[in-house]
Amino acid sequence: MSAGAVVGLIFAVFFAIGVAFLCVVLLRLAQVLRETKNLVAGISEKTTPLLGEITTTVVTANEQLGKVDVITDNVSNISTNASALASTFSATVGGPMIKAAAFSYGVRSAIANRRHAEVEKRVKGEIKAARKAKKGA
Repeated sequence: MSAGAVVGLIFAVFFAIGVAFLCVVLLRLAQVLRETKNLVAGISEKTTPLLGEITTTVVTANEQLGKVDVITDNVSNISTNASALASTFSATVGGPMIKAAAFSYGVRSAIANRRHAEVEKRVKGEIKAARKAKKGA
């Protein structure tokens, strides 16, 4: 065997080892790609119903928001009506009620002052009587 034949033989062996290594790598890559394909198919199978449920949820949420808008409008109308009612009540009843309260306070004060004056008059009378009794005794 000549040197060129030995070199060719060594080159052929290394080439065969390289080709075998590349075949193993390609087989592993094919297995990874198969697993990836199965994973994507599983995700697609589970995502499609989930998207349907999400769509249903969003539609239901929009319906509920529409109802909440109606409720909010009604509450706004009620609060406006309550404010108007309070203003009307205050204007109609408030003035006379304040006058009645002031009048009753005035009457109570006058009665209290009159009682106070009567008590004061009695006390002064008793003091005078006591002084006269001392002078006369």
